[in-house]
Amino acid sequence: MAIIKIGSDGLGTGVGGKVLQVVSATKSDTQTVTGTTFTDVTGLSVSITPSSTSNKILIATNVNLSASNRYTAIKILRDSTIIGIGDTAGSRSRVTVAGSSNNDESDNIYIMRNSSASFLDSPSSTSAITYKIQFGNTSGVSYISYINRAPSGDDDNASYNHRGISTITVYEIAG
Repeated sequence: MAIIKIGSDGLGTGVGGKVLQVVSATKSDTQTVTGTTFTDVTGLSVSITPSSTSNKILIATNVNLSASNRYTAIKILRDSTIIGIGDTAGSRSRVTVAGSSNNDESDNIYIMRNSSASFLDSPSSTSAITYKIQFGNTSGVSYISYINRAPSGDDDNASYNHRGISTITVYEIAG
C-alpha cells in the first residue's frame, strides 16, 4: 500500500475551485470476503484534514472487483457514514457502484472488472476525515467477492489469471 499526500500551504484568498491537497492510497494485494456484510477494503482508506468548512472533498476510486456470482458492489464512506449511493427504491440495494462477474457463464470466470466512481462531498469540517471503500455482496450469503483478482475458484497460477491494483484519491477543493 502506498499513500501519497500533496499539499499546498499559504494560498491567498479567492482561490475557489483550486485543488489544495491530494491524498491517495493504492492496494496491490488481493482480498476476499464472503457474504452480504460489507467489509473495509484493507489499504483503501485515506485521511484528510480540510483547511476550511466551506471546502469540498472530491473522492475518486477505481476498484478491480469480481465475484463468484453476480451482485458484488462497493460503497464509499466518510468515517462511518456511507456517502455517494443511489436513492432508496423498494428492496433494491443502495451502493456506489456494482460489478457483475458471474461464474455461471464459463467465459466470465477469469474476468476482473474495474469499478470506478467519483463523488463530491461537502463535509463542512476542519477535523481529520477518513474516506474508505467497503465491498461485499448484496444477494447470497455464500457468494464470494474479490478485490484485485479474477473470481476463478482455484486461482490457477497462469497468465490468464490477472492481478490488478485498486486506488482511492481524495482532493480538497477550495470553496
